[in-house]
Amino acid sequence: MPTGDKSAYTDKQKRQAEHIAEGYEKKGVPEKEAERRAWATENKLSGGGRKSGSGRKGS
Repeated sequence: MPTGDKSAYTDKQKRQAEHIAEGYEKKGVPEKEAERRAWATENKLSGGGRKSGSGRKGS
């Protein structure tokens, strides 16, 4: 997957990352940096891109 490709994320993950980025921007973080931090935070919270299957082990 190319760097920056967000197609593997669910709509919910994309919305959450956008909300996180807005919070960083309100604190004065530049837009690009806010977006980078938001996706890093979302990855930490959700474990990365789309996950499926009832057999997945929760962490």
